Formats: sequence, structure tokens, C-alpha cells
Amino acid sequence: MKPDSHTSNDISFNDFQSQILKDYEVAVTSRECSLLGRREVLSGKAKFGIFGDGKELPQLAMARAFQDGDFRSGYYRDQTFMMALDLMGPKEFFHGLYATTDIEKEPMSAGRQMGGHFVTHSLNEDGTWKNLTKQKNSSADISCTAGQMPRLLGLAQASKIYRNLDGLGQTNFSDNGNEVAWGTIGNASTSEGHFFETLNAAGVMQVPMVMCVWDDAYGISVPAEFHTTKGDISEVLKGLQRDEDNDGYEILKVKGWDYTALIHAFENASDIARENHIPVLIHVTELTQPQGHSTSGSHERYKSEERLEWERDNDCNKRFREWVIENGISTEQELKNLEREIKQKVRAAKKEAWAEFLKPHIDAKKQLVSLLEGAASKSPNRTFISKVKNDLIAIEEPLKKDLASKARTALRYLLGETTQEKQELQKWIAAFLDTTYPKYSSHLYSELPTNATKLESLEPFYADTIEEVDGRVILRDNFDALFEKYPEAMVFGEDTGNIGDVNQGLEGLQKKYGSLRISDTGIRETTIIGQGIGLALRGLRPIAEIQYLDYILYGLQTLSDDLATLLYRTVGKQKAPLIVRTRGHRLEGIWHSGSPMGGLIHLLRGMYILVPRNMTQAAGFYNTLMKSDEPALVIESLNGYRLKEKKPSNLGEFCTPIGVVETLKEGKDITLLSYGSTLRIVEKVAHELVEVGIDAEVIDAQSLLPFDLKHDLLKSLKKTNRLLIIDEDVPGGCSAYLMQEIIEKQGGYQYLDSAPQTLTAKAHRPAYASDGDYFSKPNAEDVFEKVYEIMREADPGSFPKLR
Repeated sequence: MKPDSHTSNDISFNDFQSQILKDYEVAVTSRECSLLGRREVLSGKAKFGIFGDGKELPQLAMARAFQDGDFRSGYYRDQTFMMALDLMGPKEFFHGLYATTDIEKEPMSAGRQMGGHFVTHSLNEDGTWKNLTKQKNSSADISCTAGQMPRLLGLAQASKIYRNLDGLGQTNFSDNGNEVAWGTIGNASTSEGHFFETLNAAGVMQVPMVMCVWDDAYGISVPAEFHTTKGDISEVLKGLQRDEDNDGYEILKVKGWDYTALIHAFENASDIARENHIPVLIHVTELTQPQGHSTSGSHERYKSEERLEWERDNDCNKRFREWVIENGISTEQELKNLEREIKQKVRAAKKEAWAEFLKPHIDAKKQLVSLLEGAASKSPNRTFISKVKNDLIAIEEPLKKDLASKARTALRYLLGETTQEKQELQKWIAAFLDTTYPKYSSHLYSELPTNATKLESLEPFYADTIEEVDGRVILRDNFDALFEKYPEAMVFGEDTGNIGDVNQGLEGLQKKYGSLRISDTGIRETTIIGQGIGLALRGLRPIAEIQYLDYILYGLQTLSDDLATLLYRTVGKQKAPLIVRTRGHRLEGIWHSGSPMGGLIHLLRGMYILVPRNMTQAAGFYNTLMKSDEPALVIESLNGYRLKEKKPSNLGEFCTPIGVVETLKEGKDITLLSYGSTLRIVEKVAHELVEVGIDAEVIDAQSLLPFDLKHDLLKSLKKTNRLLIIDEDVPGGCSAYLMQEIIEKQGGYQYLDSAPQTLTAKAHRPAYASDGDYFSKPNAEDVFEKVYEIMREADPGSFPKLR
């Protein structure tokens, strides 16, 4: 459809003129930042630059329609939008370019992400939520193209939940669901599956989302016709257009240099999405990229002279300037004067930012030079130390790495010396590293008292008359207790709602709590994860269900690049306490019995990964996580839902500790470590080993990230002096991780009398049926024989050859 030509509010000419000139000032300021930013990279002061030049006007229009409580989920070209809302100024822009590690000066990520990645702070210093309805919000950007799309769906869905679900405390999170989630993306990235999956889901769900495509006709060097059918994304998506009989999208198409059309289009989109909860796509065409994709190359290499000339003529800032003059809003001379002032301000901001970035380094350099002089004066190696000092002096604009490297190098020339000067240098190095490393390594996990690993465990309580039920009943009734206790809790996934999940762990709960809280989704794992992230960013407590562990690979990019890194890359300023529920481990077949734990534990650092052996343990993990506010992956044992377990009386209350192992059988000869479904085999074998004189200690890992914070494995090794890790992952997978944790991190090597060993699945995926399971993964006989051989090597006289 064509955008309406009216504005939402009638204003006086003076106010109208003031708004336009303010927009022009922001556009010119942003452009000047881009131009100077590129020079800073080429001069070596910054490492990389990717800027929003050529996209200024649509971002100004978006900022005009953006309201308090709204959320942005965008990409790295949106600097003008941030400046228009006073969420970032030129000095903060340059601090981001220089990677300043002071969160006050560089509020986007304290230097952890390259410039162009934007965020607002959702949390107070104590980790509590700010009032998100009183500020304009941006979820933390990631570089991965279209990676911002999945979370956008959840950010929009939250408004629908808050508008339609009674009993929620909305004060800090929503004004009756009137917030819009705004997405931005480049035209080439619309080719990604994340884009199409998100758009389809939003159309089905009818959530207040405005998706903005900045179209400059290229994806780096590749023209649009190689990315998109017909070379036009809005043409491709015409089937999503709503009509009188069908829900869908409102689709708007507008030229990126047409200021008035942009203002009208974005106001209309805001009204449609905000009032009616209808998703909108705005395709902004005829945009340019004056400096090319990034500082890594030049667009003159791949654009024709005709195209370059067209871009110069149709640059949105140039066209905006012409429009301002033609309509009598300002004169040529007035704009020249304004532009001159803006250039001076931006240059001053750049200079101030660089000086502020350098100051702590210069101060530390002076201290270090003095210490090196003192150490050299008392050392027989003074010549070598003096060279290190002089090399440091020659670095006029030192980085932290220069200081650390020179100081540590100098220490090598002081080996064996005991002077006071050496001790002072050692103290300086220790203090410098102690304060510097956290600037790059803090907040991978919560550093607050509410950290889940600090919560007290609470054992299940059993009534006098013990009732044994299927494990899935314990899960179901525990979820029932949680949904009663936490009105903000919700769960969604494939087959989650109506039938209560494929294993009946949510049986009957949709009927009790409604389809907004216990809901079905389409087959779309990436956006199931994205829903959870967005909902959690807005104060809800979602549980995203992935039907089987093997299918989590569909959502792994979103889990790894977005959820697991969120707390880290925002330096604790945003959180998304999403619980991902899935089921896996032993069953039958390549696609339903996978255990890719090695990949998960390495790709999902920043999340908890929990592997309960039964449904009581799983329920306890959910209870613990709901008391905390951190993301986690809980993997239930797929073959355990119909096994009988004792039903606790304190459902919804008992808590399985995170980062703590559990000893299931005491022993003195060898320590057997496992988890999940395989643990049941290990327990059975441990009792059979007693018959041949082997007393094995069996330990359940329970939690892989983190693992054994109390170092109970070390206590076990001090007693048994032998270790076998049994794991159904591939060789070198999770078992290798556990081995490093025990042998290297805990120092278990010093208590071993035999080589530590692992027993894993085969390198291939598990074959189908019972025989496939037996010959693909560790079976009881494998475990028995492996333990027996370890003991035989130590004492062949007591343990004769078995086979």
C-alpha cells in the first residue's frame, strides 16, 4: 500500500522548522562521525569501522515514531537512530571505535564489541530491572547477519502477552502492551533463513513488529539480483500482505531519500502495529553507501562509474539538504554555517575521546617506566631491561597490551634476583593484570548474589506413604506448581500446548493456564529460541521447548551468538533468563538419540548446561532456575519419562544444586563418572563389579556448565586413585572436557595410580533400533570390561585376563 500523506499531529511552522533542522543536524553529525571514523581506522587508531552513512534519513524517521517502552533489534548501521534519540553522542561513538573499556564512556559494550553495535541499559547496578516503559530500549546487537531477527519476534510477542494476560506485574515492562518492537536489517541479509522464519512466525502470531529493510541494492560487492528473487524483497513478500479475509502484514515501500514520505510511512507503521498488533514491513529503497561496506575495502572496485555517480546524486543527506532549501526551511548560508559548527563539534568530540582513551594508559606507562628504571639500576641485566624500557618510551600512544607485554618481558631478565625493585615491579604487574583482565572477561555468568550456583539446595521431601509414578508425572505436577507460583512463567514449543508435549510432561496445563502461557508453535527452532530471548528481555520468564536435542542444532547460532553472550557483551547491563527445555540421550536412531554435548558445552559458554539423570532431578533444576535469573539448557533423559520414580511432596519447591555432583554409590577402587541416561547403565554395572571384587564409586555429573564447583571428584580420586569417564558423546567430546576439568583444573593427576580413561560412543551417529544403540554407544558389557581392564593392569594377579 502507499503511505498516507497526513501527519499524526498538526504543528506550527516554527515547530515544524525546528524539528526538520534538528533532524538535519543529527544527519550531518552522524555522517561526519562516519567520515572521521573511517580516517581513524585508516590511521591505525581504531581497528575496524562499519558505519551508517547513507542510511541517515530512514533512521531519523524511525526515531521520530519510536516511543518510550519500544524496543529495537537492529544491526550495525543504526548510529543515526541512536543519535536521534540521544542514546549516543559523537564522543561515545568514538569511544566505541577505540574500544574504551570504561562503561561510562563507552556504554554500548565497554569495548567488547566493535563500534556500531548498540545497546541500552535495562538493569540497575544491583541487577534489578529499570523501568523499561520510561526509556527507549535497544537490545544488544550482534554482527551475525540476520542474527537480530529471532529475538525481535519475542520482543514483539511480549507486548501481546502483556496486553492479553491478566495477573502480570507490568509496571516496569509494559503499558498494556502498547510497545512496538522495531527491527532493522540490510537488504542482502534478508536472504538469510532467520529473516524468513521470523517474518513467517510474526505473521502467524500477529505481533506488534515493524521490520525495516535498508536497501542500498548491494550486499558488500554482490548486487541485489544475486540475493533476492526479482531483486526486490517487498515484491517477494507480497504474499504476506493482509487482506479483508486473511491476517498478514502491512507492507510499505518508500524511497530512502524522500524525507516527508519516510516520516509518513514510519508514523503509519507505528500506529498500525501499536494499536492493532499487526506486523508491518517497511522496505526502504534507493539508499546509498558512500564509503562502501566497511573500512576493509573500497566500493569503487565493484560499482560502475554510473552507479557511483547515481549514489552521489541521490545521497539521502544531499537530497534532504536540497529539500530543506527548496522549501524555505533554511538557506544555503545558514546550512553551511551549521555544517561548519557540526564538523568542529565532531572533531572536538573525537579529540576528547582519544585523549580520554589514552590517559589511563599514559599514566600507567609513566609508572612502569619508573619501575623499569629502578629494576635496571640494581640488575646485572640492566642493558636488556633498559632496552625494554626505551622501547616502551618510544610508544607514544600505548595500549594495555603494550604495557603488559613490556612489563612481563622485563621480568624475565630479573630471574633469581631478590631486590626490592624487582618486588615492586612484580606487584605492579599483578595489580595491572588483576584490574585489566576483568575488563575483558567479566560477566560471562551473573556476578550477583542471585547467581544460581549460590542458591541453597533443597532436598525433595517424601510423605509417609510413598507414591511411585511415571517420571513425566513428576515433571507435569512440578510445572503445574511453577506456573501457579510464577504468573510471568510461560512455555512454548512444537506440540507443547494442546497435547502437553510429546512425552506428556505438560499434560492438561494449557487447559488450566490458557494458550498464551502454554502454547504451541510452528516447526521453527531458531525463532522458538528467539521468542524466549525477546520475552526474557522484557521481564517475562519463558521456557522454550525444543522437541529433541538433535533439533537444537537448528537454533544453535541464536543460542551461541545471542543468548550465551548477552550478559558478557553488555557487561551485565542486559539479561535474558531463558530456560531452554529439551530431551535427548539414548533412544534409537541417528536423529533422535544424539548427545552432541561436546559441541554444546563449548559453544554455549555463558549458559548453564544441566543433564539430570531422572525427572525428579530435572524438576529440581527448573525450580532452582526460576529462583535465579540466568539462561540455561536442561536436557531431560528421553528414555526416562515412563520409568517409575518416588513422587516428592514439595513439588515446585525442592532445588537441585547447579555445579554440584552427586555420589550415588560409595567405593574405594575406582571412580566412575557419567550423567544422563548412561548413568543408569553405570549404576547397574557397579553392583555387578562387586561380584568380581571391584568396589567402584559412582558419581553423577548432573551439571556440565558449570562442573563440580566443590571439587568432589578430587576428593573421590584421593580415595580411589583411578578414574573412568563414561559418556555417550563422540570420542574427544564431553568426556575430554570433563577430563580436563578433573585432571588439569582440579589437579587430579597427582592422585592417580592408573592412567585416567574415557569410554565414549563411536565416532559416528548412533544407528537405529536396539542393536544400533548397543553397538554405537557404551553398553553394560563395555563398562564392565573397561573397568576390569583398568584394575587388571594395576593387579593382574587378582584380575586374570577376561577375553
